Parts: sequence; structure tokens; C-alpha cells
Amino acid sequence: MKTGAWLGRAGLRRGASAGLIMLALLLVVPLAVALAAETQVTPAPSAPPDYRSFFGGNARLVIWIVAQVHLMFGAFVLGVPIFASIVEIIGWRTGDPRYDRLAHEFTALLSAAFSTTAAFGGLLVFSLVGLYPKFMAFLTSIFHTTYYIYALLFFAEGFTLYLYYYGWDRMRGPWKGLHVLLGILLNLWGTVLMLLANAWASYMMAPSGIDKETLRFVGTTWQAVANPLWIPLAIHRFIANIAFGGFIVGAYAAIKFLGARSAAERAHYDWMGYVGNFVGLAALIPLPFAGYYLGREVYSASPVMGNNMMG
Repeated sequence: MKTGAWLGRAGLRRGASAGLIMLALLLVVPLAVALAAETQVTPAPSAPPDYRSFFGGNARLVIWIVAQVHLMFGAFVLGVPIFASIVEIIGWRTGDPRYDRLAHEFTALLSAAFSTTAAFGGLLVFSLVGLYPKFMAFLTSIFHTTYYIYALLFFAEGFTLYLYYYGWDRMRGPWKGLHVLLGILLNLWGTVLMLLANAWASYMMAPSGIDKETLRFVGTTWQAVANPLWIPLAIHRFIANIAFGGFIVGAYAAIKFLGARSAAERAHYDWMGYVGNFVGLAALIPLPFAGYYLGREVYSASPVMGNNMMG
């Protein structure tokens, strides 16, 4: 247990450092892109292309790989705190210490995942700016305000996670309610972060505020955020994050079960795997219905895009 606690603290320190680095990246890079987009510069005879290759390779493949890895870690970071907080509340109200220990171990899994998510997020930002400069300049001219909010919320999420994990043993008894509130706050920051990121992704599929004749953006930032696919995508991702996080916890518990040396440890990780798989299956059941809703809205926004999506 001491070794696990030390690893958790070391991981959270790395997560805090990565959070500070990510905050700097998310503040500086969008600002630089926005300034570049607004500055009128006479192009040189050999102007840079709209799209660049990655050392002669396919730029789309690079973006897909980096974004997919970032999305997987992000889904885990956003999904696990949801049922960790629920399990902690159950333990708090019932007085059963097993639930509190289970929620604590769920939270300890977030340490390495949080820092890795931040690292791949920074890599994704640099890849997009370097490989698609004109597109990112256009996107930044619309969403630059949300970039700053996202950066501040990311920092708030990291700080809350730090307090939530390190304050677990200290906030017991009469302070337990405050600790539960920190868990709820952690989930709130993560949900708003997901909503902001979904706004950028859904705008690429269903842009709002575009003049059909000039193809220039004439709307407001809120019109771009509240595009037709924003909420359907958010619902689908929210449920998928819970399912993904639950199954990852189940896999972790299975590995720990195989390495357990005592019957008590095996019983604990067997129960942890049961809870993780139960949460994963419970979220997986409504996921196709959320996917159907998203697919229907995709067809409503653009039948051509819907046909391409279905192959």
C-alpha cells in the first residue's frame, strides 16, 4: 500500500507539472496563431502551403493517431472520476469503508493518465498548427475565446484533482462532505472541458454562422459553439467515457487480481473488477441509442456527410 501511495503521489506530481506545461501551451500557441491570422503580411513569392506533409508522410494519418491516443486517455480521465465520486458518496452515506477504498484506488489510476493526456494534448496542438496552419488560423479566429477558458479549466481540474487525492485521508469525519464536493467539482470541470472540445470538433462537421455566398464566418462565437451536432456529440461522448473508463478499471483489477498474494487482496480486486465491468456494461447499453441520435442529427445537418459516414 505504501508503494502504491508513493507511486500515486509521484504520478500526481508529474500530472501537476504536465498541467502547468499544458496551460502554457494552450495559452501561448492559440495566441500566436490568432495574431498570425489577424496580421496582414505581404506573402513571399513562395508562400507556405495550406497543408503540409509530415516528413513526406501523410499528415492526416499523424493527426488521426495523435488525436486518437489523446481521446482515449481523455475519455479515461473524464470517465473514471464520475463513478469514483459516486462510489465515494455511497461509502460516505452507508459508512462502508470498502467503497471509500475502492473510490480512492479509482482516483489513484488517474495520476499517470492525467499527465499523459496533457502530453498528447500538447502534441496534438503542435501537430495541428504545424501541419494545417491556415485551417488552425481560421478556427482560432472563431474559437480563440474558448481556448483561454479551456486552459484555465484544465488548470482548475488539475488543481482540484491534486486536492481531491491528497486530501482523501485528511478530509474524513466532519470534513468528508467537503471532500465529496471536491469530487463533484472535479467532474464539473471535466464535463465543461469536454463540452468545449466537442464544440470545436462538431463545428468542423456542421459549421454555423457561415455566409453561403462568401463562405466567410459572420456569426458569433456562441453560434459556432451551439452548432447542430454539439449536444448530440456531447451526450454520446459522455456515456462512452463512462463505459471506456469502467472497462479499463475492470482490466486493471484483473491484472492486480492475478498478482495478489493473499485471499483478502484477491477478494478486493475481484470485487473491484466486478464494479468496473458493471459500470462499463451499464453505460454500454444506452450507448447505441446515443449513437443513433448523433447519426440522425448528422443526416439532418448534411445528408451527404451522413452517407459518407455510413460508407
